[in-house]
Amino acid sequence: MGWVGVLSSASGLMGISLPQPSAQEALQLLGKDINNATEAPHLFEDLMERLRSYFDGNKVTFTDKLDLPQSTPFQRKVWETTRLIPYGETRSYAWIAEQIGKPQAVRAVGQALSRNPLPIIIPCHRVIASDGKLGGFTGVLEVKRYLLWLEASVGIG
Repeated sequence: MGWVGVLSSASGLMGISLPQPSAQEALQLLGKDINNATEAPHLFEDLMERLRSYFDGNKVTFTDKLDLPQSTPFQRKVWETTRLIPYGETRSYAWIAEQIGKPQAVRAVGQALSRNPLPIIIPCHRVIASDGKLGGFTGVLEVKRYLLWLEASVGIG
């Protein structure tokens, strides 16, 4: 699908970009933290293989450790809960709000997901509106639609 940028610390993943047409574009999406990074593709061989497999249409889980020091406790709760959504399934923003004990925070859940630095790893594409509409997405809605289709078509045929 294109180039993916990955940013990590010794403690875990900090950022990932959705596939882009060029390596430069993928790295730019990682933000200013990339300026202090050291190139070390060998550290991500396993992750990149799992991402390739995922985009090839295979069921893959991403249990990688995360390092998100810039996030708020609320964002971390939302993102941790989002990671629990099974592959090929969806949940609503309201469901996440309920799960974290803040049923009135549906809009805040959406805001937290819009700041997700690790799409695919934190599968925010699996979160939809209560009425079944796709809602927002860190990337483009066509990408969200594609990812949901990709996951739903595993095992079909």
